[in-house]
Amino acid sequence: MNVFGSLSVPQRRPAVEPARPQQRPITIKSAREIEIMRVASRIVATVLREISELVKPGMTTLDLDRYAEQRIREMGATPSFKGYHGFPASICASVNQEVVHGIPSAKKVLKAGDVLKVDTGAYYQGFHGDSCITIAVQQVSPEAQRLMQCAEAALYKGIEQVKAGNTLLDIAGAIEDYVRAHGFRVVEDFTGHGVGRYLHEEPSVFNYRTNQLPNVKLRAGMTLAIEPIVNQGSAKTKILRDRWTAVTVDNKLSAQYEHTVLVTATGYEILTDRNF
Repeated sequence: MNVFGSLSVPQRRPAVEPARPQQRPITIKSAREIEIMRVASRIVATVLREISELVKPGMTTLDLDRYAEQRIREMGATPSFKGYHGFPASICASVNQEVVHGIPSAKKVLKAGDVLKVDTGAYYQGFHGDSCITIAVQQVSPEAQRLMQCAEAALYKGIEQVKAGNTLLDIAGAIEDYVRAHGFRVVEDFTGHGVGRYLHEEPSVFNYRTNQLPNVKLRAGMTLAIEPIVNQGSAKTKILRDRWTAVTVDNKLSAQYEHTVLVTATGYEILTDRNF
């Protein structure tokens, strides 16, 4: 996604960061750096695609974490999340009302009807790829399916606004308008972020209209992690005692999708595209 999200405002954290690091400037990637990021992102996309096919009732989120770490390392990368600000795992696994940053556990057993968010990153030759998907564990309720479809479509509505000369508000407005039109709410406590040499870079990539974060103009060579989080009920969240897991305040469902996206002169390239 997803302290794994934006870095600009203390109360609006990147979808994976408990504390804001020293601010770093927005970076424009070179052709060589972009090529490395394509590899890192392909690794992430591969792992998420495999996990989506692997998930079934009776598995634990720790099972998925161990699988993801093994596959990331087999492909020559290291897990971006493991050890990041003390996070103990290679994936965030958030179930149902858990919004982001769920810690994998042997006690968290998946069951039919669960809405599972899996967020992961891979660090390859000095650069990161970052992506999140929401998985229906077998058959979910019609309302859960509608929430998932809305969140995924909102991500692509935002991505469609990516091109040099557009701004972050173009992305945010497209996401927010789509989500609201479908009766759901965008989470404002977490945002997307720049990504590249560091897992979280500037700018904050927000999913709602605001004048509290810099409305950066997009330039070719920027790489962004765009990650709308959509709630069934209230947009508000709270952090559990583990100091990582964010949950909805009303115990309703949440869904999240994220891609690492390259800004080009004429549009965009989804680096973590799973359709290959």
